Amino acid sequence: MRRLRMGMIGGGPGAFIGPVHRFAAELDREIELVAGVFSSDAGRSAAAGESYRIDSARAYPSLEAMFAGEAARDDGIDFVSIVTPNHNHLPSARAALAAGYPVITDKPLTATLDEAHQLAGVVAAAGKPFGVTYTYSGYPLVREARARVAAGEIGTVRKVVVEYPQGWLAGPAEGKQAEWRVDPARAGLGGCIGDIGVHAFQLAEFVTGLRVTELLADLGSVVPGRLLDDDCSILLRFENGARGVLLASQIEVGELNGLRIRAYGDMGGIVWRQEEPNTLTISRLDGTCTLVRSGTGVLGADAASRTRTPGGHPEGYLEAFANLYRDFAAIVRGDAAPLLPGIAEGVRGMTFIHKAVTASRENAGWVKLED
Repeated sequence: MRRLRMGMIGGGPGAFIGPVHRFAAELDREIELVAGVFSSDAGRSAAAGESYRIDSARAYPSLEAMFAGEAARDDGIDFVSIVTPNHNHLPSARAALAAGYPVITDKPLTATLDEAHQLAGVVAAAGKPFGVTYTYSGYPLVREARARVAAGEIGTVRKVVVEYPQGWLAGPAEGKQAEWRVDPARAGLGGCIGDIGVHAFQLAEFVTGLRVTELLADLGSVVPGRLLDDDCSILLRFENGARGVLLASQIEVGELNGLRIRAYGDMGGIVWRQEEPNTLTISRLDGTCTLVRSGTGVLGADAASRTRTPGGHPEGYLEAFANLYRDFAAIVRGDAAPLLPGIAEGVRGMTFIHKAVTASRENAGWVKLED
């Protein structure tokens, strides 16, 4: 089985997420980065291509050049990965799909909900595989948590608390990675809610298997002069009547990447923390508590198949990304990968962002979350 050949859009000099996607995609040796438009500036695209150690002729100055150049090769790309700021997701995905390529894109799906609906139409018309890298759904113990909740291990879910605290934007937004995230022209409608809040939302629905039906949002721009939200408090109601709380913030000084989910049922509770990703805690009504560790024989089939090292050897962010790329490679080859987030999850995430931002701005109280 030959490796799939990947073309990347974005990930130029100074980018954080581009190298992450490259490392993750290539981890299992099923995919190889061979081409890209790494920047809208031809010189920077060429420099990025050199840093990625690809053929200099395949570091292209534009999307049109890449699609034409790769189509003319016997060893052209098989799919496209989009790792740009949000405002470029729709035009990049539309162009790639029109050229006949499957697409996997970073989250959120687009800059606005209207763009998300446009892209959904493009994906449907193209009929090509499409994936969204909601990273945390790739962690083995997140998938184990989902499987155990679905199996009824904690009973009927009553309460969900999902938190995503960071502190890196507590002051002025300085540097490439910070500047675009607080710029409405590049980030879109949401700031913190679109950058990390949507991760928390997707994780809550992924682990519990329940859809949020209503929300009450209070989003703030805490840092003076900031145009987009940097602190979010949201109450949730789920389809089975469970209540939830979603907290996401980028102004909590001292916090790094403290994503955590807690789900409580009528028979027990389950907890997972991103900063300690190889442990899942399950508590029961009788007072007993079980620690489920990655790399051990107690994991279900999906989580076990997504774990690469023996117990006690930490796996984390890159491996979770790699699991999503492994799933996407399976879909491109015509196999099934039902847990990979796709266009529906992408649109749902944008619906959440749109509803939360507009409801908070309008002080609308409880609003229904509808696609």
